[in-house]
Amino acid sequence: MHDDHEAPGNGGREARSGRVETREERADRKWAELLQEVRVTQTGVQILFAFLLTVAFTPRFHDLGQADRAIYVVTVLLGAAATGALIAPVSLHRIVTGRRLKPETVDWASRFTVAGLVLLLCTVASALLLILRVVVADATAFWLAAAALLWFVICWFAPAAWLFHRSRNESLRNPGVR
Repeated sequence: MHDDHEAPGNGGREARSGRVETREERADRKWAELLQEVRVTQTGVQILFAFLLTVAFTPRFHDLGQADRAIYVVTVLLGAAATGALIAPVSLHRIVTGRRLKPETVDWASRFTVAGLVLLLCTVASALLLILRVVVADATAFWLAAAALLWFVICWFAPAAWLFHRSRNESLRNPGVR
């Protein structure tokens, strides 16, 4: 991933991040960290998805208009996609285990996890829009759902983007120091 640069002449051991670890040790550490992150998000997305699947079987569902049914379908599809992306790291790992592909597996699993988070963000925003359209006026529902979406982006992605940008700028100013 982003910090996977081995110091030259260091016997294949990491030095830049402040850790001294081989490529394989780094992959094992990153895999353990990623699994913990995925456990948290998988639980949330699976509960949300299960709830969404039951909505179509409630008596009130038949009272929804075409627009709300379309939002529901999009929400369920987003939830299914988020579930798939967040479970993908587990199936990927299981299929390639023992083939000495741990660093590559961690990279792919990380990509799936980020995609799953983006899809979960969209699922939550879409579900909020659907629920709020039932409770308040359509225009108000849209703006409230958009505000919630913005809040999630600020919480989930903005700090990471800021830290990445700051780290990159520091690396450019001080190329030999990290």
